[in-house]
Amino acid sequence: MALSHDELWPRAGAWPRIDSGGGWDAVLLGVPAHRTSISPTGAHATPGAIREALRRYSPTLLGPPPVDLNEVLRIADAGDVDEPDGPAGEASVRAAVGALRGRADLVIALGGDNSLTYAVTQGAAADGLITIDAHFDLRDGVSNGSPVRRLVEDGLDGRRVVQLGIADFANSAAYARRAADLGITVITMDEVRRRGAASVMDEAVQIAGAGGGAIHLDIDVDVCDRSVAPGCPASVPGGLAAWELRALVRAAAADPRLHSADIAEVDATADAPDGRTVRLAALCVLELLAGLAARRSAA
Repeated sequence: MALSHDELWPRAGAWPRIDSGGGWDAVLLGVPAHRTSISPTGAHATPGAIREALRRYSPTLLGPPPVDLNEVLRIADAGDVDEPDGPAGEASVRAAVGALRGRADLVIALGGDNSLTYAVTQGAAADGLITIDAHFDLRDGVSNGSPVRRLVEDGLDGRRVVQLGIADFANSAAYARRAADLGITVITMDEVRRRGAASVMDEAVQIAGAGGGAIHLDIDVDVCDRSVAPGCPASVPGGLAAWELRALVRAAAADPRLHSADIAEVDATADAPDGRTVRLAALCVLELLAGLAARRSAA
């Protein structure tokens, strides 16, 4: 569908391709990982779909006063990593993210399934990890169900991992015990709802960012209720509302220790006809930028 044009209503997205210089505030990078997914997925189509959906939104925060993110942040797009799956693909992701971190304060990786979290976190040289996810992702093997376990086995301190939104009936007792044994802080979906986004994210960034190290944020959209995330194969009825996810993302991005994030587990090819899941993923991009703008204004 063609979008209307109004010079007084600017659109988000369509940011310039990153050039040879530095000094960017935020950079998008597509990481269309999908080959090791436990559930069949078309998540490789999602980075492009998110970019298209961004054009449906304004970059304006209403404040007051209103703030146009395009005017207060330098935002660029680095395109996609070709073939990000497998050992060679993960090495390419690590290299791409590492290079971008040297040129931008915040790298936003557009997935792809949740396997991308492993290489993106390492490429960003993050010392702490926060996941917004209904699942532990502590499975054995290499898949979209294993990135947290792989990161800890490769040296990430489990005591600096916080998992928000872990859901009943979506995990096993064995993996719950594994999380506890690794020292991971688990804040269940019920507790997120009871305490609210500001409280749980404040705790999360203090744990993941202990000592001042960099934090990576994994945004697994299947933490949301299936009514708002039908394009996520593992979303279930009773998950977070869209506004709850958005509030958590903005709160995380407002912390100056957050330098990388990924948006995962959206299958653009399986979305509802109205594109609601992809549109929510696009809003998560904007919430990350809103949090970044908030930290700039507070500096």
